[in-house]
Amino acid sequence: MHDMLPTVSILISGLFQRARPLIRLGVFASGALLILMVALAFTRLPFDAHRWLGMAGEECLAPARAIVVLGGSGMSSGPELLRLHRAAQLASDWPHAEVLIVHPGDSAVLLTMCDELKVRGVDSARVGRINAGENTREQALLVADRLKEGNGRIAIVTAPENMRRTVRAFRNAGVQEACPAPAWDHAMFHGFEYDHARIGGKAWAPDMAQHTALRYTFWNYLKLEVTCIREWIAMAYYRLNGWI
Repeated sequence: MHDMLPTVSILISGLFQRARPLIRLGVFASGALLILMVALAFTRLPFDAHRWLGMAGEECLAPARAIVVLGGSGMSSGPELLRLHRAAQLASDWPHAEVLIVHPGDSAVLLTMCDELKVRGVDSARVGRINAGENTREQALLVADRLKEGNGRIAIVTAPENMRRTVRAFRNAGVQEACPAPAWDHAMFHGFEYDHARIGGKAWAPDMAQHTALRYTFWNYLKLEVTCIREWIAMAYYRLNGWI
């Protein structure tokens, strides 16, 4: 027992010495990535990348025979309400289109989503439900089986960052006429400048009253970068599996 502890200590020390170059490389790469992301957040590239993910070909403009709303967030949450708001708009524009909500998990959430569409003027008789689909691939297969009879465009409503992968996954699953109807959020066109001294800002604190880009845009773009990186990794995984 007394000999074992020094032996384990020697082994751990040896492993650490061998792993030190990799640890150093990992720290350096992480720091470089952080610096790059901060620099890019001062440009419009994150906005353009997010926009590119949201446009998977020509957006659904002509009437579709079905409007498919993909869930995944809770109710009521911002992303889910945005999707339902977009679906209700399309349902109003295309009164003959079926509306199909796909959401896994708690069926009560699915019913709440249906209620939200009803509040927004969508007749409950038009709304179908699929209470399954743990990822986009499985949801695409379920919808393909549900809508296999009939011809016409299928409008897919989901978050913009998921749209490119989603439309490709649906087409791969057999829904060849899937077209994007992304649920964009809309920026508030307001200056947000204020008078630092008038509202009690401290003299020793930086006056950020006129720097709205730094107060809001920079942080929003930084979050978009994380969102886009996550989606690109998901796209790579789907491509690896042959799902897109």
